[in-house]
Amino acid sequence: MFGIPGKAAVTLSPLAARQIAGLMASKGSQGLRIGVKKGGCAGMEYTMDYVTTVNPLDEVVEQDGARVLIAPMAQMFLIGTEIDYEMGLLESGFKFRNPNVAEACGCGESIKFKDQPAA
Repeated sequence: MFGIPGKAAVTLSPLAARQIAGLMASKGSQGLRIGVKKGGCAGMEYTMDYVTTVNPLDEVVEQDGARVLIAPMAQMFLIGTEIDYEMGLLESGFKFRNPNVAEACGCGESIKFKDQPAA
């Protein structure tokens, strides 16, 4: 919908692709849908949900056995994003490296996009 022809809307690091493929296999899902919603101290938050059926309006990105579906309302906010998976001693999880983000809160869970009105 908002993508550049011939170029994936988002990219996955090799570790993120392995993690998503493993989650798909263990949960029997068709992929992970990513989106954004209002919330958090910076105004917006990322969402991730298991997908049982693909919405025809989703942007589908397949890489190394992983399938990510971008919810229609989130596509313009996620173009150019790299999704990584980081493992640490205290926490592990998906990290979004999004060139469209203007600000992020200290906890890393909430973001504000460029040209987004203040919450």
